[in-house]
Amino acid sequence: MTGAGPGGRSPTGDRPAQPAQPGRPAIPEFSIAAFQRAIEGTFLERDRRRGTAGTFLWFAEEVGELARAIKKGEHANLEEEFGDVLAWLSTLASLSGIDLAKAAEVYRDGCPTCHARPCSCPFRPLAV
Repeated sequence: MTGAGPGGRSPTGDRPAQPAQPGRPAIPEFSIAAFQRAIEGTFLERDRRRGTAGTFLWFAEEVGELARAIKKGEHANLEEEFGDVLAWLSTLASLSGIDLAKAAEVYRDGCPTCHARPCSCPFRPLAV
């Protein structure tokens, strides 16, 4: 299996690599927990020195960059900006002692409010 390590597992120890979508290479699954551990190993000490407030400001800046890319229709920039937002969210969670995988569990079985999949809550459009 392409991208799989010993025993058919991905290099991150998660599930086997997913088949490629048309025009995209096969990539191994990368769990929320594995991502958070990778970000901690790369940035946590630096982010601890910056502190939660300073790290949150960097997160907010990245959310702003993502918002601009969406608003301007800069599709080529979206992947990078989504990745940056995810990385900063992950480090904020780590600084706060939050396990993102555990926090995400509330969405595993559908909407946490109506408990349906897809969500059947009344739609409330947001004025943009």
